[in-house]
Amino acid sequence: MPDFFSIETRDKVSILRLVSADGTNRLSRACVLALTKAVRELACTSPPSPLIITGNEKFFSAGADLSEIVLLSSDALAFAQMGQALTQLVDDFPAPVCAAIHGYCMGGGLDLVLACDYRIAAPNAEFGHRGAALGLITGWGGTQRLPRLIGRAKALQVFVAAEKLRAPQALAAGLVDAVAGDPLTEALRLCNRINGTKNPEGAPL
Repeated sequence: MPDFFSIETRDKVSILRLVSADGTNRLSRACVLALTKAVRELACTSPPSPLIITGNEKFFSAGADLSEIVLLSSDALAFAQMGQALTQLVDDFPAPVCAAIHGYCMGGGLDLVLACDYRIAAPNAEFGHRGAALGLITGWGGTQRLPRLIGRAKALQVFVAAEKLRAPQALAAGLVDAVAGDPLTEALRLCNRINGTKNPEGAPL
């Protein structure tokens, strides 16, 4: 079985790092199912630790595996529900969840970070949903979460016009909470500061 992620604990914070052989961290079916199982197990620890989700220097995640998507037919609903199960688990996680984002964060990868409580981007981060260029639209919850963060008009540009947002644009739009040279270190600092019961209203950086 391939390795889709690694998990380590640092300063009482769990760090889940997406990994893949080609470095793009695509969210294949097998990867999503493995992530769902891992996040569920982390949520059941007592007490649950804050969670940081990250990738590598060039890719947070390139999104869902297009080679799987093009083969979808009657199983398209199950594929959408599979992604929704993962993003909802992250959304419902009983401790703060922060995404530390370098490089490309596309498609299903963007859906995943939208389910997090906080998003900290590196200067090279770039966000988008390129599915519209292929006649596709996400079914993993991003169409609901993105408008809540950046407004309906801007979200339509991302989903319908396939507009990409670089880190400064994402910060200005409200997609990310901060831009930092080392987003993982900044995420650790944040998680340690707000460690404890998850605050639904969020906490300022």
